[in-house]
Amino acid sequence: MIWVVLIGVVVLGLVVYFYNSLAKMRNVVRSAWSDVDVQLKRRADLIPNLVETAKGYAGYEQETLEGVVAARNRVASGDLSPAERAREETQLASRLSGLLAVVEQYPELKASAQFLRLQEELSQTENNIANARRYYNAAVRDYNTMIESFPTNLFAAVFGFGKQEYFELDSPEEGRPVKADLDREK
Repeated sequence: MIWVVLIGVVVLGLVVYFYNSLAKMRNVVRSAWSDVDVQLKRRADLIPNLVETAKGYAGYEQETLEGVVAARNRVASGDLSPAERAREETQLASRLSGLLAVVEQYPELKASAQFLRLQEELSQTENNIANARRYYNAAVRDYNTMIESFPTNLFAAVFGFGKQEYFELDSPEEGRPVKADLDREK
């Protein structure tokens, strides 16, 4: 009788341990995604200021400016999965590259203190996004490994812990921070 109770206590202890471990890892993943989301929102908040500053100098580049704003609005709209968010962020990065290429044609804009400050903030935010994305993907890796490993996989299935998506870009080139060489003379 004592053995049955002892085995029951050990099994219950293991269930509690594995459940708590899975819950902790899931919360680490959620927290890491929140960090990514904060940085992505910061970038999205910088973009309208960057566009407005560029508008004053590059008035007839309306299509480029509208493309950046439209991509920014898609990124900022609602809850997207990491995979969906990565696709939208790829489009936004492409549009931003186009905007910064247009800047090359406007020496007055390149010399604007406000534009340079915004560009520096954008560059720093891009670095923060890359760091947050790496941390998030590491947390997802650890969590998914735990979910797939024995014996936690048994508890994960019973308690409804599912795999998480990585925040991946379609190609490595898309992961490069958006940059423009504003010091280059034409």
